[in-house]
Formats: sequence, C-alpha cells, structure tokens
Amino acid sequence: MAGEESAFTTLSGALEGLTLEDFQEFKAKLSHVDIEGGWNIPKDALAKATHPATLVSCMGDSYGEDAATDVAIGLFKEMNQRDLAEKILDEKVKEYKRKYREHVAREFRCYKEVNSCLGENLSVSDRYTELAIARKPWSQHRGEPGDVPWGCADTAVTPRTLFEPDEAGQAPRVVVLVGAAGMGKTMTIRKVMVEWVEGTLWTQFDYVFCIDCKELSFSKEVSVVDLVSKCCPHRRMPAGRILDKPEKILFVFDGFEALRLPLAQPKDELSTDPRETKPLETTLLSLLKRTVLPESSVLIATRPTALQSLGRCLEGEHYAEILGFPPAARQEYFHRYFGNNDAADTAFRFTKGNEVLHSLCVIPVMSWAVCTVLEQELHGRNHLLDGSKTATWLSTFYLSWLTKHRGSGDLQRFLHKLCSLAADGIWKHKVLFEEKEIEDRGLNQPELLPLFLNEKVVKNGIDHGNVYSFSHLHLQEFFAAMFYVLEDEEDAVSDPGTLGKDVNVLLESYSTSRKDLSLTVRFLFGLLNPQSVEYMDERIGCRTSPQPREELLRWLQTRHRALSHPDEVKELDTFHFLFEMNEESFVQSALGCFTGAALRDAKLTPYDQAALGFCIRHWAGLHSIALRSCSFPQQHRSKELAAGSPRESLRREELPSPLRPLCRALGHPGSALRSLRLQWCGLTEGDSEALGTLLGMLPSLECLEVGDGALGDDGVRMLCAGMRQAGCQLRVLQ
Repeated sequence: MAGEESAFTTLSGALEGLTLEDFQEFKAKLSHVDIEGGWNIPKDALAKATHPATLVSCMGDSYGEDAATDVAIGLFKEMNQRDLAEKILDEKVKEYKRKYREHVAREFRCYKEVNSCLGENLSVSDRYTELAIARKPWSQHRGEPGDVPWGCADTAVTPRTLFEPDEAGQAPRVVVLVGAAGMGKTMTIRKVMVEWVEGTLWTQFDYVFCIDCKELSFSKEVSVVDLVSKCCPHRRMPAGRILDKPEKILFVFDGFEALRLPLAQPKDELSTDPRETKPLETTLLSLLKRTVLPESSVLIATRPTALQSLGRCLEGEHYAEILGFPPAARQEYFHRYFGNNDAADTAFRFTKGNEVLHSLCVIPVMSWAVCTVLEQELHGRNHLLDGSKTATWLSTFYLSWLTKHRGSGDLQRFLHKLCSLAADGIWKHKVLFEEKEIEDRGLNQPELLPLFLNEKVVKNGIDHGNVYSFSHLHLQEFFAAMFYVLEDEEDAVSDPGTLGKDVNVLLESYSTSRKDLSLTVRFLFGLLNPQSVEYMDERIGCRTSPQPREELLRWLQTRHRALSHPDEVKELDTFHFLFEMNEESFVQSALGCFTGAALRDAKLTPYDQAALGFCIRHWAGLHSIALRSCSFPQQHRSKELAAGSPRESLRREELPSPLRPLCRALGHPGSALRSLRLQWCGLTEGDSEALGTLLGMLPSLECLEVGDGALGDDGVRMLCAGMRQAGCQLRVLQ
C-alpha cells in the first residue's frame, strides 16, 4: 500500500544518511533485537545486508513492515538519533491516521437493519434523516413534577454544532446526547462518524474514538489506552503520539446506560496516567472529571436512565436531547426508506391521514416499524386501503421491537404494572409520574424500565425524586388499553387502591363525558383482534383475555339506540373501532342491526376512508349512505396542483378523485346499497368520473344524490355516461 511504502521510504532514507560507523552500530543493535511472536533476522542475512536498501528489505521480510519501523524508531533513540526517530514516527502517525479513517469508514458507512435480507447492508448516508435536537446546560434541567416535560428545550442544535463555542467563546468539553429507546441515538452516532471520516464534520479532531458500551460492560479493568485500542484496527496504534495531543481527540460513548455504573468513586482514586489500568468505573470517572487527558472532548449517547449518575460527576457539560422527527423529516424518512417515490408517497399519504400513526412517527423506530409493515402491504399492489395495518398492529409491532432488547425479568408481570400505571394516568389526565409511584408499583427494574419510560432528572424538589413519562402520549394510551385485556396473574393480589378492569366503565365514560378516551378505546378494539392476540402471546409473551370482546360488541350494538334513526350509524368512530378490530365476523355482528350510515361535517382522510371501506365490504345489510357537508382533504391538493399547472398538462390519473377508494368499497361484489347521498361535499369533475364508473358496478343502486351544484357540464356528462352502462339500474338522480 502507498502509506506503507512511504514509511519504508522514510526509513530507507534515514539509514542512507547515516555514517558508515552509525550504520554498523545500527546493525549491531539490530542483531540483539528479539520480537516476541515474530521472526528475528538470521545472523547470516544480517551480515550480508551491507546496503541500507537491503537492510530495510530484510527487516520488512523478518518483522513485517509495521513492526520494522517500530524497531527502527527504538534503535535510533538508543543511538541518540532522535531527529531520525521523530521523522519516522511522524510518518507513521500520518499513515496511521489514514488507516484509522479507512477503518472507521468500513465500520460505520453501512449497517444492517433488523428486517434486512441476509447479506443486505444499508448505507447510513442514504437512510439517515435529520432529527430535531435541543440543548440546555444542566442548570436549566430543573423543575417540579407537572412542569413542562424535560424535552421542551429552547436551543435547537444539530450534530454539527454540538461542540461549537458558546457566546463566551468556550467550546464544551463534554456533551451528553439523551434520547429514549428508538429515538435514533446510535444512528446519529453512525452518521457523525461517517461525516468525520469524510472531513465534513468536527474537523478540529484528528481522532474520534467510538466505544460501544454494551461491549465495554464486559470489561472489569481498563486504561484509557485500552479504550482507544478497542476502536483501532488490529488493536495497534502509536498511542504516545496520539495521546500527546488530547485536544485533538474526541471520545464517543454509545449506549452509556448499558454500563449501569453509579460513577461515585472518590476523587483521590482517579487516574492521571492514560496508561494506568484501573477498574472500569474509575477510568471512566477519570475521563469525565478531567483528571486524565483534561483537554480531550467526550460525547455520551445515553437513555435518560443514566442521567442521574452522570449528573453527580459532571461539571460544565452540555445536555442535548433528541426530540425525534419533525413533520417534514417524517416524509423525508419515508422517501429514504422506500427509495421509490410512488411507494413512499402512497405510504406517507396513508400514514399522514391517520393522525395517530403520523404523530407516533416522531419516534424514529416507529417510523421504521410503519415503513416496514406498509412495505409488506404494498408488495404487489399500488394502494393500501384494501389491506392496511392499523395503529394498534403497528404499535404492537413496536412493542415487540422494544422487548427484543430487554434483559432478564418477568415481562408479563412488569407489563401488568406498567399498563396499570398508564391507565391510571389516562384516567387522571396525568403524564408525569413520581419516583415513589414507580417504586411502589414495583416498576424500578433497570433491565425493563428504560425501554418504556423516560426519566426526567429533577434538581429542585429533591424530596420528590425524579419523574418519569412515556415516550409519547399515544403510547401511554396504547398501554392503558392493554391494561384492560391482559390476563390477570394467577398469584396477583388485588389492591383496594388500584384501578379496576371494568371495560363498561371505560366505554360509558367515553360515550358520555370523556371523549379524550377515544384512542384508548380504539386501541382496546385492536388488541382484541385474533391476530393481535396470537402475536402478543407468541412474539411478546403476553396472554390476553377474550372477555372484553362481548362487552365491546354489546356496546356497539346499543350505543345508537337513544338517537333518532337508531338503524343508522352516525359516528365515524364506530368504523374506526371496527377497523382496529379488523375481523370480518365481528363487523358483521356489530353492524347487523343497522341498515345505513349517516355522517355529517366529517373530514374524511385516507385513513378514515380505509376504516369506512373496510366496514362497507363486510356490512351485508347496508342499504343507504348519506354524507352531508363532508370533505376529502386530498381535494385541496388537487386544486393546488391544478392552479399551478396548465390545465392541458394535467392528466386525470395525476389528480385521482378522492372518492375513488370509497367507490371501490361501495362497488364490492355482493353490495346491496340502494341509496347514496353526497350533499355539499365539494365534488369535482374527477369525482363524477368515479361515480359514473360506480353506477355500472352497482346494479342495486336506485338513488344517487349529488346536491352540490359544482360538478359542471363535464361532470354531468360523465354521470350520464355512467347511467348508460348495462349494469346501471338507477331510478333517481338529483
């Protein structure tokens, strides 16, 4: 390689510059060199090496070129030829720096995802999407339980600015990057390592050493040199030259919480020598408290659970929290994941139409889970409305990802306690939980707690201890729903102060006064889907009770009785509940006593249409549908596109009718729909085409009302064309 040849060129030049007397002295000292585990130069070969070039070649053949230069440096120092030793060492450091960057590039440029195929590696640069990160000094991370959550920081930063000087011109030496499980900490570390190698980030550092704390946790005693050597190819490095310039070194600790260290060693035990081997905790404290290599910089990526121990030993550091994907980044991630614009647009439109899913996609691993499932659904089709996964299914998929990363511990028992906490919080409008409550419920299990709850370190109000919250409110609602379906443990003792598992109380409260329970109820339906029950049991190890199914069915059948026209479903949420359940026989039982649907003032997103369409396909007794003053959000996008482009350049397939998914569902084989009323729904010419096509597919339809007045002449002609189809039996068109 070019770098190795350059080192040997330097060594050869150094030998050629020696006097004959010095050359002979070098050879004499070389004859006494004994390299452990290596081949020593035979005496006859050394005697024949009368020219510097021959001697260099001989040394390379015997020791290997890397070790040969180390030997030469040592011999030149013994001969008091320190300038020559320094010259060769400088060249070795330059070569090593190139080799180390090549090593980092190989280690970090590509990675393997959980769901990737055998041998398939993904590019970090192709997949990484910018995260929202906010920074505050530790002194501002304080507050009482009930204050604004820890993540609401007011200084936006990027990885590029983490080590930039502040207003006083001081660059932070220690930065703690905090994020819950699945927030993208490791991916961010991969990205910054790649950008450092490429010379576009943190150019002030000659070396960035990334240490995997999960691997490090198996070490009992280490030195700082050991930490560095773990990051180096073949564990070989010119440690002296590298550590002589600590201001050029950045240590990155990824997954710091895996060490589970109290970080409480007294200061007089700390090390000042990077070569000194000490217990792991002492060596780390020496770095963090700046007793060893005080001019070096440190980046710690950790879950919130490690913040308390870090807070006891750090001074003057900065904390930055990963807040997840902002809205625009979620769409960018979908495009990076799919690599196909059409598939990405289809998947993202569907996800954005479901407010729950779109909101949960703030968590990067949830975006990955959604894309993974929707990619499977899109395989072989170009739409999602016929076979889409629900918010419950995707949340369950996320839960299985979390539990893959658990350590020891009784997951079923832990989840019972966690779900009880979540449900209690939902009933009490509570999202922050005090440390005492966590302990009283038996949730303070270090192997499991950090997977599900974020820890907020509170410096004021020490009597309260720290506080905890779920990563997202919707996840708390998901776990609250799980509380009602998990089977009780056989040895569980009922506490009079705990929340009761009365599904009817939940449903009645939602119906009468607590509309904020909507998502909890929706998740409840989804968790009772047979596939979800089986998945929870086999993949997660959680057994669920079938008892709530009958209570949910009875509630759906009776909730409309007090309304006028009790034979009509008038609440959109009914269709969402049934869609979450996603079971044909359950839909038929729930809707069997109804003959029509009447919705008013609803904004029908793609996800709403998916729910409505699913129920229509399995609703044998459906005779009438009335949509009054309902809108389809896609209509606005169509109008914007039409306004920004010449009309003749827009093909109809570029502006599909937002009614198309609904018409596809209404025209399913076996449909008995007789009346379809679309009053003041902002219908367009494209909608007329979709309706005209439907007329030929639905011979049972007798009445179509499009009381809108905005169809135009072309729209009316399309409807008339539809009426002329052989399958059309329409009697009334208004």
